[in-house]
Amino acid sequence: MAGRKIRGVANGGGLRAQLYKGRTTSYVILACIVASCGGLIFGYEVGISGGMTSMPAFLKKFNFHSRDDDSPFYYCQNDDQRLTIFTSSLYLAGITASLLASHVTKIYGRRLSILCGGLCSLVGAVLSGAAQNLAMLILGRIMHGIGLGFGNQAVPLYLSEMAPAKIRGALNIMFQLAITMGILCASLINYGSLQIQDWGWRLSLGLAGVPAILMTMGGFFLPETPNSLIERGRYEEARRLLTKIRGTEEVDAEYEDIKEASELAVTNPFKAIFQRKNRPQLVMATMIPFFQQFTGINAIMFYAPVLFQKLGFGTDASLYSAVITGAVNVMATLVAITFVDKWGRRALFLEAGVQMFFTQVAIGLIFAIITPLSKPFAVIVVIVICIYVSSFAWSWGPLGWLIPSEIFTLETRSVGQGINVAVNFLFTFVIAQAFLTMLCHMTYGIFLFFAAWVLVMSLFVYFFLPETKSVPIEEMTSVWRRHWYWKRFVPDEDPPALPSYNQDRYPAED
Repeated sequence: MAGRKIRGVANGGGLRAQLYKGRTTSYVILACIVASCGGLIFGYEVGISGGMTSMPAFLKKFNFHSRDDDSPFYYCQNDDQRLTIFTSSLYLAGITASLLASHVTKIYGRRLSILCGGLCSLVGAVLSGAAQNLAMLILGRIMHGIGLGFGNQAVPLYLSEMAPAKIRGALNIMFQLAITMGILCASLINYGSLQIQDWGWRLSLGLAGVPAILMTMGGFFLPETPNSLIERGRYEEARRLLTKIRGTEEVDAEYEDIKEASELAVTNPFKAIFQRKNRPQLVMATMIPFFQQFTGINAIMFYAPVLFQKLGFGTDASLYSAVITGAVNVMATLVAITFVDKWGRRALFLEAGVQMFFTQVAIGLIFAIITPLSKPFAVIVVIVICIYVSSFAWSWGPLGWLIPSEIFTLETRSVGQGINVAVNFLFTFVIAQAFLTMLCHMTYGIFLFFAAWVLVMSLFVYFFLPETKSVPIEEMTSVWRRHWYWKRFVPDEDPPALPSYNQDRYPAED
């Protein structure tokens, strides 16, 4: 095969990375900005769901029940499993759709999955906003879930494949930035809709159609990625596109790496991903989304409005909570965009692990020792919450999407990202179903519970996650070959002849 003449890491070498030419063109940045708008839908849906529980007209329309108890935990009043199904049905549909999307993305390209995601979300917005009964409401949520399954599977892949290696992290995290902006917008819209007594909830649900339209338009007008074009045998078109997005005619090295990776691909990626040589990537695609959901971000975001009530904001507590935590979320994500390709993925993970652990423990201990919570201590807890949210927003929030989208070989990339999204949705569903009950029964212990998980996931990152910054996406296999543990799973066909790509220091071999 032509690609074998100069060994790339698709077959073990790592010898062409230094030959990659080109610059960061305005064309590729614009394409990534448009594609990342897919994150707006996910963020909007996450943000809109919580606000529905505080809208009396919505609760009355669908006969959701609230508990009349004196629990200090405000959300215990809505510990209704029927109400949580409203949220969870979104993620159940997303699990199935993400696995289906992996097949569509591989066979028909990334653009088609983005288009399908936008159209399904648009249908979901119409059904939800016009819902006359619970069945219609849930159907709308299911369509939204299908849209998110397609979008979340395809958009991070699209961003990682379009971006130059040196800024791949920053461009990919634009997806998470869009998610945080969607959450903030949804919270503000929820607050405004709450002032409209009878039909405000319809406005909140229906406006999800706006980001859905943006995503649909992106599906129509975005270019396909060179990796996908080569994967489907459209070689000349891929070379022309690669020349355009890299701003140079000297794309032979990158083109040959992608082509070689395609030639080594198998016909059954679902079977291939479970092979021993793909064990490292499969473990990361399951453990990273699992850990992301067990950081405790839901515990923090759900309880924040109560603290603002303690500070005297009264009925405006949810607005202030949304604006402050949402603004911190957005700003901290910008920090991740700025430093992810300078400091690396591991540095952000490990620093944030320390920050999240101590803030979760601090919040749990304050609630355990000081009851009821006085205003001065409420101020302290709000500050600690903002510190926690910032650490999540520059680590597990964006990196939970970035790492799985960049570590797979071309033959298993679509399937791997599908598994990543499915696992993410699965444990989001589990947390959504169990969280209110956990919060009501564990009270302050829920913060200590998640702090323990933060410790576990930080140790996992330290020992098992190699650094991937600046490594070309089709040369990622060399990263696993050099890792102290994973190298035993990846066959050493052609030992790398170059120094490590700015690898962090790993624990020494025995």
